Amino acid sequence: MRIMSQLSIIQLLWATLVFGQYEDYDFEDEYEEPDHQQPYYFNPNTQAEVPPFPFPVHCARECFCPPAFLLSMYCDHRKLKTIPNIPSHVQQLYLQNNDIEAVPAGPFANVSFLREINLSHNKIKFHMIDHGVFAKLSNLVQLHLQHNELEELPFPLPSSLERLFLGFNRISQLSRNALEGLPNITMLDLCNNLLDDPVLKGKPFSNMKSLMQLNLCNNKLQTMPPDLPLSLMYLSLENNSISSIPENYFNRLPKIIALRMSHNNLQNIPPNTFNLPNLLELNLGHNKLKQVFYIPRSLQHLYIEDNDMETINVTLMCPSIDPMNINQLTYIRVDQNKLTIPISTYAFFCFPHIRTIYYGEQHVNVNKSTQLRTPVFRRFLTPEEYHEAEDYPETHDRETEDHEAEDNFSHLYFQQSNCC
Repeated sequence: MRIMSQLSIIQLLWATLVFGQYEDYDFEDEYEEPDHQQPYYFNPNTQAEVPPFPFPVHCARECFCPPAFLLSMYCDHRKLKTIPNIPSHVQQLYLQNNDIEAVPAGPFANVSFLREINLSHNKIKFHMIDHGVFAKLSNLVQLHLQHNELEELPFPLPSSLERLFLGFNRISQLSRNALEGLPNITMLDLCNNLLDDPVLKGKPFSNMKSLMQLNLCNNKLQTMPPDLPLSLMYLSLENNSISSIPENYFNRLPKIIALRMSHNNLQNIPPNTFNLPNLLELNLGHNKLKQVFYIPRSLQHLYIEDNDMETINVTLMCPSIDPMNINQLTYIRVDQNKLTIPISTYAFFCFPHIRTIYYGEQHVNVNKSTQLRTPVFRRFLTPEEYHEAEDYPETHDRETEDHEAEDNFSHLYFQQSNCC
């Protein structure tokens, strides 16, 4: 019996020792990096590793290479007509606002670590870009070519590319393979070009599986672009001539967060067109709409100014109220329509978060603008909301100020395409 008791004590001590080892176990210890190697964390802004280079750092005599940014070369605003030779270590190259007309392969011959090139605001034409000059840059992530004289989209491009800016050119055609082999593109800006419907019949964007933002504003489109990728979150189509949206068009684009279609010719929209689960901003101002449509519960900002609406049917916007899934709409702009009375108070049951309704001036008569008794409606804050606004005064001011002209309004969801 005594021997059994001693064995039990030994067994208990052994079990305690083993348990203690597992209690102090850290899963990260198993994957701890050696002292000479740091763990890698993905950061899109991380600069590509370059081999050691001698000091002082080489810099083209026409340019400036600041000591604080050894991997950048600034050649902008210098009236350059040609691209200078680029040192092999450079990762950011800034050549905007010059008189450059061509992009030859020579200056890029010994460059393999470039991550960003800015050639905006020059005089570059498509046929003056050496074939494959960009494709050889296997680390290139961002390419700015806006405000040039391009007639076509330059290709081939490197598969590493993530952001491509081509706005304010003369692009009127997209060759079939111009956008192929770009699996990492997340942002494509083609605003202010000459693209029309036949150009997009080849479905040039359908295979861009990572594309999140597509800007096609200020072109010559009359119909919605076909076969946009499922990944799309931000779509800009303002200042075209689109007259209708096919029913169920957005069914294959459930990730859309912001949609801009102002300054088109939209007249009738199927009621459930914008039944999108993640939509936050919807801009349909400056069209020819006569009737509203279903508002998804996620939507926060709605712009339907300068249309032909005589009434706002809240029941169409909000056919039912779900206390467990409240509508998030906070701002509506309805000025420059044909309203004679304010929106029904039923709207405040459907949209309890509404802060501001901007009525502005209404075009009731052809030659005369009138104003409703309340040009701007602001909902009073509850005591809890008032205290919260005091804690965050910037948010409160932004949500309650009068809406300025649309051109001066700072949209939250789209990134500016006019660079440098």
